[in-house]
Amino acid sequence: SAKDMKHRLGFLLQKSDSCDYSSSQGKKEKLSSSQRLSQEEVRKWADSLENLIHHDRGLAAFRAFLKSEYSEENIEFWVSCEEYKKTKSPAKLSPKARKIYDEFISVQATKEVNLDSCTREKTSHNMLEPTLSCFDEAQRKIFTLMEKDSYRRFLKSPYYLDLVSPPGAGCGPETCKRNHTHSLDCNSNIISQCA
Repeated sequence: SAKDMKHRLGFLLQKSDSCDYSSSQGKKEKLSSSQRLSQEEVRKWADSLENLIHHDRGLAAFRAFLKSEYSEENIEFWVSCEEYKKTKSPAKLSPKARKIYDEFISVQATKEVNLDSCTREKTSHNMLEPTLSCFDEAQRKIFTLMEKDSYRRFLKSPYYLDLVSPPGAGCGPETCKRNHTHSLDCNSNIISQCA
């Protein structure tokens, strides 16, 4: 949802502090290395769509990009399927499956994803007795669609390029010496790109 994306982007943007260590040095030193996003991590996003969407901040950046293209339903569907597969209670399978189906797959879906008729039909049939894998084929098709299309555009977009090589004087590696990998704590340009 838009609220969820706003929350994720807010988290992403909180990490975009300047390189001025005078007043915030103590706070920054307390950040664990797992909370920092290094250039190396961002570069891995270009290796595969899987690397990108399995990283919280990568997913947030990709979502923001898709929203700018008015095609965020694809990633929302993929995320919904991932969450659905974690359903532990058999009693919750059917209502959760119905919600996903109604939102993304049915003819009157509010966020209809682009599926071929064969996959749509098979998924409709799976709804008769929903299992944890009832959306697998549809999810795979949408993943492939994103991989061949929007993911490639994302890698050429400011949403990615500004993260992989953040511009700005005073934010170069020489001013961020505490870490060998230049951290995205220094990137303030993403604010204008994702706002």
